[in-house]
Amino acid sequence: MHAYRTHHCGALRATDASSIARLSGWVHRKRDHGGLLFIDLRDHYGMTQCVVAQGSPVLKLLEELRPESVITVTGDVVPREAGTVNAKLPTGDIELRVREVAVQSAAEVLPIQVAGDAEFPEELRLRYRFLDLRRDRQHRNLMLRSQVISSIRRRMIDQGFTEFQTPILTASSPEGARDFLVPARLHPGKFYALPQAPQQFKQLCMVAGFDRYFQIAPCFRDEASRADRSPGEFYQLDFEMSFVTQEDVFAAIEPVLAGVFEEFADWTGTKRAVTPAPFPRIPYQQALLEYGSDKPDLRNPIKITDVSAHFAGGGFGLFAKVTASGGVVRAIPAPGAAGRPRSFFDGLNEWARAEGHGGLGYIAWDADGAKGPIAKNLEAERVAAIAAACGLGAGDTVFFVANKEADAAKFSGAVRNRVGRDLGLLEDNAYRFCWVTDFPMYERNEDTGQIEFSHNPFSMPQGGLEALNSMDPLDIKAFQYDIVCNGIELSSGAIRNHRPDIMIRAFEIAGYPAEEVEHRFGGMLNAFRYGAPPHGGSAPGIDRIVMLIADEPAIREVILFPMNQQAEDLMMGAPARVPPERLKELHIKLDLPPVKGAKPG
Repeated sequence: MHAYRTHHCGALRATDASSIARLSGWVHRKRDHGGLLFIDLRDHYGMTQCVVAQGSPVLKLLEELRPESVITVTGDVVPREAGTVNAKLPTGDIELRVREVAVQSAAEVLPIQVAGDAEFPEELRLRYRFLDLRRDRQHRNLMLRSQVISSIRRRMIDQGFTEFQTPILTASSPEGARDFLVPARLHPGKFYALPQAPQQFKQLCMVAGFDRYFQIAPCFRDEASRADRSPGEFYQLDFEMSFVTQEDVFAAIEPVLAGVFEEFADWTGTKRAVTPAPFPRIPYQQALLEYGSDKPDLRNPIKITDVSAHFAGGGFGLFAKVTASGGVVRAIPAPGAAGRPRSFFDGLNEWARAEGHGGLGYIAWDADGAKGPIAKNLEAERVAAIAAACGLGAGDTVFFVANKEADAAKFSGAVRNRVGRDLGLLEDNAYRFCWVTDFPMYERNEDTGQIEFSHNPFSMPQGGLEALNSMDPLDIKAFQYDIVCNGIELSSGAIRNHRPDIMIRAFEIAGYPAEEVEHRFGGMLNAFRYGAPPHGGSAPGIDRIVMLIADEPAIREVILFPMNQQAEDLMMGAPARVPPERLKELHIKLDLPPVKGAKPG
């Protein structure tokens, strides 16, 4: 017999009755039923109930063991008595009557409990993550992650992609976040950067002639934590393709994403619908107008409408002034909301004020017509035109946001989300995908007034060099696109700029002189000068995909060993100070900010 186990803890069935088995695992839970001690023994695969009778020579040893101690038990597999079968457990038809016990590792008093569903502070969970991961929910999440990655890898290979690994130590690149820098000991004063993404390397794979590349790529960005973004590092399905248009990229990745979500659509216990390919394509400007966001949640049926023309010069003075000064008025329909109590409207008004806005005006229609302060002051024909534009009638309401266009788009999107949730309009049990396309190539920095890249700086501008030379930069669109699911951006992507002359001009508009472009991206520019194919790709986030499938609110729940929101690894004690001799070896002197409250000298 094997030293530790003949079966794992999820393997034994009724057909194994009358045999002798040996199991190893963790003491999950103990129950003393007066004369019988029951132990639930758990391992990676499942749980088996073990029984120790009064008078057994191993009873005292097991009674004294704490939960989460690791033991090996040997005994007889027997059917459970009638009425004690546990249909929730695969091993619920049998139990193991223990003859022998070996304690492999005795546990100390637990800082967090593994058995049960009790909630614990995040600091404790992260500090003792190895215990937290023993809990069923976390264990299932990480197994899901592994299975999702395996499924993605298989589907990408089936689509003709080849997996490569790109460098981790590389040069800094303007990806929109701060780099993590690594001092180069052999080159004093110089630093490597951990890749924010394998952007240049995957494009160089195309120049090298590999045609279809992919990688489950680690990426590193020194940025703040968010619910859908882990600080420090994350993983993405990085892929690139040669001789492709934007639609070719969509056609290649849609079956992969739809297939993965369909494969795990019932992971949470309820089957979820998945948008079939081809996914809807929504131009960026349309997304901002109709959804108030470039990450629209298509489970919400509400569409925003521009009604500026119906208020311009009209009787409702506040909105007339907004339109006269160049602002816009956006209408957010609320189907069936007219019958809601006054508290519904007051609650939305209070929420709007808490968000920094003056309130939330509205018109409600009942059997007798339009109601509310706006309807009283606005001409009847204008009210009727608004109802027609929004497709509203008796029983419906429409809310309004009036402001400068960018601010109105952002807040109307928030109102759309809030109204959709409050009215219960979101489609249940669905993954709704879309592509947002035609992003602007450039944007103006509100603080500096400078023209900057709005997305990936290596994207091909629509219209090529001619557009860069003849158009207002803020009017130039790029072959850039985002894949969005349920209001969460899974990735950005683009058809790349593969021509040195176009790239140098594109960076020049964004304030980078040709010499700097040559210095920072000389490797890629030089490669392009020796024949580069048109190419494009994208990089859906692995962490976000798993978070959506697991129906978790925070991305940390699907990462094996996540950092906290301050980018600290509480379990391993990182980041940590290093000895002075190590800094000297790296030619580094520290210039630390003063400690608050410390006395001078």
